[in-house]
Amino acid sequence: MSNKNLMSTVALPYAEALLDIAKNDSSLDDFTQNLSSISAILSESKELRELLFNPIVDSALKKEILKSLFVNQVNNSILNFLYILVDRRRISFLNVIIEKYLELNYRLESIVIAEISSAVDLNDSQVEALTKQIKLMTQSSKVRLIVDINPSLIGGFVIKIGSKIIDTSLSGKLNKISLYLNAN
Repeated sequence: MSNKNLMSTVALPYAEALLDIAKNDSSLDDFTQNLSSISAILSESKELRELLFNPIVDSALKKEILKSLFVNQVNNSILNFLYILVDRRRISFLNVIIEKYLELNYRLESIVIAEISSAVDLNDSQVEALTKQIKLMTQSSKVRLIVDINPSLIGGFVIKIGSKIIDTSLSGKLNKISLYLNAN
């Protein structure tokens, strides 16, 4: 079993439990927003990640740091959930748990997640047009775009919806031409 599969297997029950708590509190939107902000903070602070994910650091210290960061920022149920992760030595799975929670929540709300890699920053009208096209393609009423800037694409963009990939990038076209020429 690969490391990513193992992490997903461990994270899924925690994500499901978190989703159940959110549904019982009837605050799915708040939970989603809180978890997204926690994920953003973790991705921005390497020191915080290293401290929380270090098994040698005392659990009480980790809880105190989480409390000082999030006590009035996130839902109390989420803070208690973070404490449980620290107690069970699963805090290192937090990013994967949040990712799984968001997947489950989006599936529950029938939201299609589309990851877009673009060579340049997309303006509002481009994002709106892409959202409209993706809604038509997927026959979904809600689409959540995750936009990533990747200058190596040279131009154009790559859209990933589930396992489907649409590559309109210049580097993708150059790779196809290269493969065609090498095959002949």
